[in-house]
Amino acid sequence: MNRTRRFRGCFVALVTPFRRDRRVDFERLEALVDFQLDAGTDGIVPCGTTGESATLRPEEQCEIIRCVVERVRGRVPVIAGAGTNSTEEAIALARAAEQAGADALLSVTPYYNRPTQEGLYQHFRAIAEAVRLPVLLYNVPSRTGCQLEVGTVLRLAESPNIIGVKEASGNLEQIMELLRARPSGFLILSGDDAWTLPILALGGDGVISVIANEAPAEMRELVAAALAGDFDRARAAHYRLLPLMRGNFLETNPIPVKAALAMMGLIEENYRLPLVPPRAETRERLRAILADLNLLSVGARHGTVATQG
Repeated sequence: MNRTRRFRGCFVALVTPFRRDRRVDFERLEALVDFQLDAGTDGIVPCGTTGESATLRPEEQCEIIRCVVERVRGRVPVIAGAGTNSTEEAIALARAAEQAGADALLSVTPYYNRPTQEGLYQHFRAIAEAVRLPVLLYNVPSRTGCQLEVGTVLRLAESPNIIGVKEASGNLEQIMELLRARPSGFLILSGDDAWTLPILALGGDGVISVIANEAPAEMRELVAAALAGDFDRARAAHYRLLPLMRGNFLETNPIPVKAALAMMGLIEENYRLPLVPPRAETRERLRAILADLNLLSVGARHGTVATQG
């Protein structure tokens, strides 16, 4: 279990801040990393879905991962998103993330081409054999149209450096079967904030979290309480944060969370097409939720207010 213990807890699925010209805003990226470290986050995951990885060029991904690694300076693990629907390209991304200094990789199931379970097995095995880093699988069928089945995960768990799975299938029966049958030390991380408490109660190991962008200390408290068996405290945190967990998915992720972070003064609100700003009613609802949680002034309190420009 010691091999994977450092990858348990609350990991933030970090947004990628852009400038008005849509270039990566590295100054804001460093400020976001500092915000997370100050809040006691357990780890940082750049270049995932929430980081708009689908619109990042490979060289940008390397620069972002390197920037995060250098800012973190080993204080918490950095798990780099490094997946795509071409095995050859996914291997190239994984090797680049390894060279950039990542501590582990998060690799999503191939989207659009919808491989068979044997294809998925061969895909992830090829990635794991191409690098020395620990690899986390990422199962998110609502995004990819591709389901990573329990039997395939268990086959992949036999690979020395495939250490766990980020589970965002929304299928509690599948997650329970994984938790029941997994080998010792194999991690099951929630990929959906609202499912974090149930998964932890069943024996899961943590979360890769969207809401931790806005409320890192509060989400870490939920996870730490549940891992310690203090479910009264974990439930209280869960229900306090639940409106924001839902608010972050009023529209396609990461549209709401980036809008919320801009309201908080932490980033400029810029997206890359085909993502666009949220509807007025979504923005209104998010502002009310943030106000209820006393998060609107976070940027000012943290001394990192961003202005649109």
